[in-house]
Amino acid sequence: MLTLDRLALRRGPRLLIEDAALTIYAGYRTGVTGANGSGKSSLFSLVLGEIHADAGDLRLPEGLTIAHVAQETPSTDRPAIEYVIDGDNELRRIQYDLECAETDGDGHRQAELHAWLDAIDGYAARSRAAKLMHGLGFTPEQDEVPLRTLSGGWRMRLNLAQALMCRSDLLLLDEPTNHLDLDAVIWLETWLTAYPGTLLLISHDRDFLDRVTDHILHIEQQRATLYTGNYSDFETQRAARLATQHAAWEKQQREVRHMQQFVERFRAKATKARQAQSRLKALERMELIAPAHVDSPFHFSFCAPERLASPLCRMEDVSAGYNTTPVLKGLHLNIAPGQRIGLLGHNGAGKSTLIKLLAREIEPLAGRRTDARDLRIGYFAQHQLDQLDASASPLLHLHRLDPKASEQALLNFLGGFGFPGERAGEPVAPFSGGEKARLVLALLVYQRPGLLLLDEPTNHLDLEMRLSLTVALQDFEGAVVLVSHDRHLLRTVTDELLLVNGGQVRPFDGDLDDYPRWLAEERRRIASRGETPEQRPGNGAVRRGRRREEAERRRQLAPLRRETRRLEAALECLSEANNRIERRLADPKIYEDAAKPELVELLESRARLAMELAQAEAQWLSASEALEEAQGE
Repeated sequence: MLTLDRLALRRGPRLLIEDAALTIYAGYRTGVTGANGSGKSSLFSLVLGEIHADAGDLRLPEGLTIAHVAQETPSTDRPAIEYVIDGDNELRRIQYDLECAETDGDGHRQAELHAWLDAIDGYAARSRAAKLMHGLGFTPEQDEVPLRTLSGGWRMRLNLAQALMCRSDLLLLDEPTNHLDLDAVIWLETWLTAYPGTLLLISHDRDFLDRVTDHILHIEQQRATLYTGNYSDFETQRAARLATQHAAWEKQQREVRHMQQFVERFRAKATKARQAQSRLKALERMELIAPAHVDSPFHFSFCAPERLASPLCRMEDVSAGYNTTPVLKGLHLNIAPGQRIGLLGHNGAGKSTLIKLLAREIEPLAGRRTDARDLRIGYFAQHQLDQLDASASPLLHLHRLDPKASEQALLNFLGGFGFPGERAGEPVAPFSGGEKARLVLALLVYQRPGLLLLDEPTNHLDLEMRLSLTVALQDFEGAVVLVSHDRHLLRTVTDELLLVNGGQVRPFDGDLDDYPRWLAEERRRIASRGETPEQRPGNGAVRRGRRREEAERRRQLAPLRRETRRLEAALECLSEANNRIERRLADPKIYEDAAKPELVELLESRARLAMELAQAEAQWLSASEALEEAQGE
């Protein structure tokens, strides 16, 4: 299917892959792993023909249909479901030819094309597209919404649905779970296990890789090595090679012992028996995987909170929501030091609302909330990445929190989060999403919170940073409330699960392995009543009230949508101006002596545009996230 023959790949002056020789056969489900910047996405670009090898060959069969997730979505009035159907190129070609045959009155050609449509199950294409959309979290009401009304996160889901719609031989997926909640991740996992083609998957979600892949292509130190088995098998094989590094092994064993101490806290508690068994299984797995990560660049821990009272936070008959519309009702919750709470529930059920309530970003609509004296809350959410000062460095961000700390102490602290030396002094503006997420976590850790609220903290983090976060949380003395689609993080960090569903928050009767079954039963129950997950039975007054709320919600979202469209238009103008400069700089004549003044002006304009583009992109991302967040709740 795909053969690398002594292949070398560079991006600019940097060598990513050297002398790679391997074959990925048809039907392989291959996870592509490696540190950020190791060349995973560049390998995808090579497969797609967007770049070329610097040495050696990449061989693919002729006529191969390759599907991948588009990075951009047109901002048009085209219905979302039609955009998804566009992923089936063969279907669209047949439909176009059929229209031409009908215009020409060619009955014989029409019969041939109808037979072809039937052969590829083209008449069920719309139903297939709807199933993909609904599996990824769209409601039936969203099938016909215009593309331009969707926020950035929902557009990425739509692009994923379009890629899955293609009846491909080879499917390339680069971090497909980043914008998904746990329900959608579980659905995608099931879909991919039934995919009949060859899969290349870049992911930092350990459980997702374990369930979907049967081979791992690992890139490190310019070498690409293909391992047989899923991600856990890969870790075991790699650990066997690295276990001879005795000092590193001892270091990792100390981290494993931290986990053992944590598990022992719950072993003897009858009320925690099931969770303790789950944690013991996770510990056994950690003992196996630890040696495979001896070269992780991330090492940090939480300092003890300055003050811990019990309870840290108490909610009594609390209702929470937006304006006067409650999302959660009758909430009774006590959070004590040492608690590790994971939140489960459908997208839009209110998990983020509960996190915002705990973070004091929204006030209760009713009921009583009592916090411990001097409670310090650490809150991680995706929108906080965009609230970093783009012109400030990680060192300056930290110095603003603690002006009296020595520069060396701050540099030592930042080094554990992957900001060594000069990197700690560079502006944040060009940082990747992963680097920004690490910085936000570093700022939270430094403030020594008593209550740590993590809303999808792993979206931009690689496997090494996820493992370091997991290990650090084992020693955290305060309380943790976690929303995540990363089941490995949920399984190894939390010891109790709360289900947010139907406006209520209650303990989940089971563990993470039971959650997919609960989801399936919930979908069957809802389907038997003819409802969508967001609908609940009610009388006419309730339905009228819901319609009024939806109208008010649309009115509130309108400014966000206008701002997003304005920023999109500004980005397009800036991008076009930048492209014009790049085209002029590509002309050899611009480097002649006579054109030197123009060259200087062009270079200055390009530098200025680069800054304006970075700022515009940051503003657009912030606006898109705000719109997505408003729509999601």
